[in-house]
Amino acid sequence: MHLSLMFGGFVGSNNEQGAAWGENLLSTVATNTLRHLFTRSEAVDVTVRCQPPSKLLQGSIDNFRMLGRGLVIRREFRTEELSFETDAVAIDFTSVLKGQLALKQPTQAVAQVKLTETDINQAFQADLVRQRLENLTAPQLTDLSGGLPVSFTDVELRILPHNRIQLYALADLTNRKIPVSFSCKLGLVKRRRITYEEAQFEPERVPEGDRDLSAILTNILVEIMNDMVDLDRFNLDGVLLRLNRLETQGKDLLFSGYAQIERIPSKG
Repeated sequence: MHLSLMFGGFVGSNNEQGAAWGENLLSTVATNTLRHLFTRSEAVDVTVRCQPPSKLLQGSIDNFRMLGRGLVIRREFRTEELSFETDAVAIDFTSVLKGQLALKQPTQAVAQVKLTETDINQAFQADLVRQRLENLTAPQLTDLSGGLPVSFTDVELRILPHNRIQLYALADLTNRKIPVSFSCKLGLVKRRRITYEEAQFEPERVPEGDRDLSAILTNILVEIMNDMVDLDRFNLDGVLLRLNRLETQGKDLLFSGYAQIERIPSKG
């Protein structure tokens, strides 16, 4: 309370300095809070807009803007850039004075995410992804391997123009390894699941004698991947992310959508 009274007096005596002090304090607290949501980050910059500055005492903020670069989520998933801009935000200002950030009510934010081709290929090495591609025992696979588990390894993805990708992998049938290769268009289902549409088997990197089996394995891999990338598995506690659009741009994959923020998460 003592700090709030001091801040209120400062705002009243010098409006311009008070605005800068309050917004800078809030930006610093928000930056520190959001930085700790990520395992690693190259940069996290937060700006706060609040006019008139006296609204800060009531916890009323016009909006937050965040730009993060080189952010690592859940220790293994890197994003080149992540940015968001919120609607009006109601915060508990006393929490800010304690170096914390707490919302009084949920808010929404427009969000944009950029992944590089390198980021995506590294993600295929993450434990969360590999456990869905390795030691698979679905009958459609074990029927091809003599009853043994099958793994898809050595995944290489290339980003193509017009929202398309090309993917190559090895299907390990224990006693032999069969290359699989396809290109497809990326799509979205229910704004939360990435799908691989219009998949086309590409036999060029497959030995001629393996192509019939490779085509079957390729179709199975596409089915597996269509059920694999669901944003609900990556949501931070208290934050629901939904995508409206995806686009390939050079060697980058861009997503845009929104985040429903119920509360500030405690960790990533």
